[in-house]
Amino acid sequence: MIWVNPFNEFEKRLSMNTEANLKENVLHDITHWGLRASIGVIFIVHSLKKFDPSWQEWLTSIGIPPEMQLPIALAEFIGGIMLIAGILTRVTGSIFAVILLGAIFHIRWENGFFVSKGGWEWDLVMLAVVLAIIVAGPGRISISHLVKRIPRFLQ
Repeated sequence: MIWVNPFNEFEKRLSMNTEANLKENVLHDITHWGLRASIGVIFIVHSLKKFDPSWQEWLTSIGIPPEMQLPIALAEFIGGIMLIAGILTRVTGSIFAVILLGAIFHIRWENGFFVSKGGWEWDLVMLAVVLAIIVAGPGRISISHLVKRIPRFLQ
């Protein structure tokens, strides 16, 4: 009589069930697009106030040249649209990461962590989502996925 180790069978079943197949999961695709869309909408809405000429005064009050108004506003507006559509998501995410790091360290750092006191906690959450988008890429619900001619590092 040959003894069969019951733990071997358990390990086989366990190893088969732990494999995550995220590429074929529709819920994953929708969630990934939802993250991209929410960050995109936030940047679009915040960019609209930056087209107002009075925003130049605020820029100079924090030590940023007023000539940066239009580039910042356009980067946030066009980047938000591109993020929602899934075009150049890694490039857009990288630009948004730089903007968020600037917001955290240059604008909000002295106010402390809590957003209720003008702090940087919400910017940190947005930065975490942007970094996840950079790592994950555009996802299957994107123009980049449909076109399939854009190099992977630009997607």
